[in-house]
Amino acid sequence: MAQILVVDDSAAIRNEVASFLKNNGFSVQTADDGKDGLSKLKMDSAVKLVISDVNMPNMDGLTMVEKIRSELGNQTVNIIMLTTENDPNMKSRGKAAGVKGWIVKPFNGASALGAIQKLVAG
Repeated sequence: MAQILVVDDSAAIRNEVASFLKNNGFSVQTADDGKDGLSKLKMDSAVKLVISDVNMPNMDGLTMVEKIRSELGNQTVNIIMLTTENDPNMKSRGKAAGVKGWIVKPFNGASALGAIQKLVAG
């Protein structure tokens, strides 16, 4: 049972974020695109936070978020986007879907840790 699901098509980013989170005491699961992330979230109701990239093959992060809310009916899981995207329209779409935060890569675990801890505890 994972507390955090990290979704990114880049193995390097997935591993970096997952390692940082594990080193800070979190239980972490990873997925390599939105489709995989949606599937893993269906199987693990203990996930409190999803950290996802936006641009991925098979299913992008924003579509995954919309499906988490609509198809899974999960309104409680917190979601942060970790991406190179800084487009205001994408941010608006994410906010409308219930995204709690938008972190522009590169990932800086130390600066994000406080927010991550609050979202997992909440």
